[in-house]
Amino acid sequence: MPKKRHKPEEIVAKLRQVDVLLSQGQNQADAVRSIGVTEVTYYRGRQEYGGLKTDQVKRLKDLETEILP
Repeated sequence: MPKKRHKPEEIVAKLRQVDVLLSQGQNQADAVRSIGVTEVTYYRGRQEYGGLKTDQVKRLKDLETEILP
């Protein structure tokens, strides 16, 4: 079964969704499971895109492709 590759914008949206669920009182594991990713994937995405907004992620990816051909 092929792996699903999430776009950076989708990752930021899912991270925000987990934040909302956590603020509603859900525990970490249930919130992560409810967005359809594993905890490892969640933590990896949070490490890379944690404090960024969607437009900042787009700019970051544009700059990375500009620097690295």
